[in-house]
Amino acid sequence: MKKVCVITGGSSGIGLSIVKLFVKNNYRVFNLDLVASAEGDFRHCDVTNVSQVTAIINDIAKQHTIDVLISNAGIHFSATIENTREEDLNKVFNINVKGAYAAIKAVLPSMKANHNGAILLMASDQALIAKHNSFAYNLSKSALASIAKTTALDYAAYNIRANAVCPGTIETPLYHKAIDNYCQKSGADKNEVHKDEEKLQPLQRLGQPEEVAELVLFLASDKARFITGSLQVIDGGYTAQ
Repeated sequence: MKKVCVITGGSSGIGLSIVKLFVKNNYRVFNLDLVASAEGDFRHCDVTNVSQVTAIINDIAKQHTIDVLISNAGIHFSATIENTREEDLNKVFNINVKGAYAAIKAVLPSMKANHNGAILLMASDQALIAKHNSFAYNLSKSALASIAKTTALDYAAYNIRANAVCPGTIETPLYHKAIDNYCQKSGADKNEVHKDEEKLQPLQRLGQPEEVAELVLFLASDKARFITGSLQVIDGGYTAQ
C-alpha cells in the first residue's frame, strides 16, 4: 500500500523535484499549488487561504491516511527593512508562514489518529544566518525553523516528527528570477553574477533541486525516525564559513 504525501508548491523548482522523487519511490503525492502540474495528484490551492487549504486537506484525509506533509510553497523577496512595504511583508508572511501554519494544522488530526507522521518545512540557510537585502524573507524562514521545533515538541507524544530543511543557494526558477531581477536593476551581466554565486560556495557550485529532494525523502522515511525538531542544512558548506 502506498504512503500518502501532501506537498504545497510542488509544481516547480525544489517542490517539483520532491514530487517526482516521492512518486518514483511509490508515494501517492497530492500537490497543492496555484500552477497546474502533471506530476502527482494536482489540487489547485492558494496557501494563503487557510479555509481552502483546510478543506482540500480534509478531503484528502477522508480517503487516505496522510503520512507526510511537505510545506514547500514560498516566495523570495529582496529588500532592506526600509524598502519593505507593509503589503510586501504581508505577502511574504502569508505565503511562506501562514501557508505552513494552515497545512500543518490541517494534517495533524490524520497524523494523530494514525499515531505517526513526518512534517517537513522548507526553510533556508537564512534560518541560521542573515544575508543582505533580505529582511522579510529571512524573517519568514526563521519563523519556519521555529515552527518545526515547536511542532516537534508539541506532537512527539503522537510519534509525529517535524523538521526544517535549510537549503543554501539552489539553482531553481526562483533563483534565476532573483538573479534576473538583480541584473535588471543593476545592469550586471547574469553570467558573471552566476559565476560569482558559485564562487561563494565552498564546493564551488550551486546545489540542485534533486539533491534537496533526496534529503527530504530521507527525512520523511523511517530511516530518520529519531530525527525531529532539527534544522537540516544542505548548503554546500556556506553556513560553515
